[in-house]
Amino acid sequence: MSLLNYVVVSIVATILRFFPWPCKTGLYDIGQPDRDSPVLVTCNYRLTVARVQKALQGLNAYLLVANSRGINVWCAATGGLFTNHDVISVLKTSGIEERVDHRQVIVPQLAATGVEAKVVERKTGWKLIWGPVYADDITAFLEGKLEKTRGMRVVRFPWTQRLETAIAWAFPISLVSALVMIPLWREAILPLVLLVWGLSLLIFLAFPLYSRWLASEGRRIGFTLFDFGRGGFQVIVWGAIMFGLVAHAALVGDLSWGFVARWGVASLGVVLMLSLDLMGSTPVYKSGLHEDRLLRVVLDQDKCRGVGYCEDVCPRDCYHVDRDRHTATMPRAERCVQCGACIVQCPFDALHFRSPKGEVIPPETIRKFKLNLMGKRLVR
Repeated sequence: MSLLNYVVVSIVATILRFFPWPCKTGLYDIGQPDRDSPVLVTCNYRLTVARVQKALQGLNAYLLVANSRGINVWCAATGGLFTNHDVISVLKTSGIEERVDHRQVIVPQLAATGVEAKVVERKTGWKLIWGPVYADDITAFLEGKLEKTRGMRVVRFPWTQRLETAIAWAFPISLVSALVMIPLWREAILPLVLLVWGLSLLIFLAFPLYSRWLASEGRRIGFTLFDFGRGGFQVIVWGAIMFGLVAHAALVGDLSWGFVARWGVASLGVVLMLSLDLMGSTPVYKSGLHEDRLLRVVLDQDKCRGVGYCEDVCPRDCYHVDRDRHTATMPRAERCVQCGACIVQCPFDALHFRSPKGEVIPPETIRKFKLNLMGKRLVR
């Protein structure tokens, strides 16, 4: 892929982040692979494929693009749209079995919520290896003899991702706001669009400053669908905006109750839209719309054998595995985002969810029922 094509794909995918963008499934040759070259699997979300191809530049490898319905790996796997069947299908139908002498396939770690390694291995004979979270780490992972460092396993929310998320929210909201305001208040379109972009950039770029105030459990400030967390950061921002607008209007002699009412409603609407599932827009919190955020992962030490699957697939580094004593612990359990990857992958069913009421949700339920966008578990 040329640099120009990559830039175009990145821009389009960023401003249309909330829409599926499928690309062709099947086998992609990277460089000049031979019979010993590594085999990697990814989803068929166009941006993901582009980033994996970019990360593999200069290497010789096979890339298998499995059908995820044009959705990114983590969302598709968690929602039951990137499953054992999809990985098995691309292994069986792509012709890769005739191209290599080994039977090792590298699958993205974030697919562990929906792709069961033991099922794929049993039905195909391929050994599944969990690759790094980010495409940028693939080269180091391959050069490190398929060993992941701690940093390769953990999801982060750096400023580059926060900027992309801000743009992904700002573009559709500003477009909708402009269309709504055409018949209602045409002269306010430009300042309102600027307000949308400014607020979106502020809310997401400033995330590290207020993220500790967000909480999955307990009572939160805000409406049913609007996530203000415990600190109400967006409400504070809205108050500051209104104070600035009122002060400016007073200085120029244009202050009136109509001005305050119009801008109060418009700016509050923007804040509410940008607050729609704020935590779910980040990789470090469970969606505020999902009841699963209240669940707790429980480790049954009697069943645990300490083989380390949980540590290998946990995107928040919650686990520590003592391979000498064959035991696992959760010293960083407070980081958990209830993705369920550890529960899905544990071959001994030593992990399960427990609700605040003490109800046990067994592994077979997590493997069978997947989350939709509203956090409801459906059969997939």
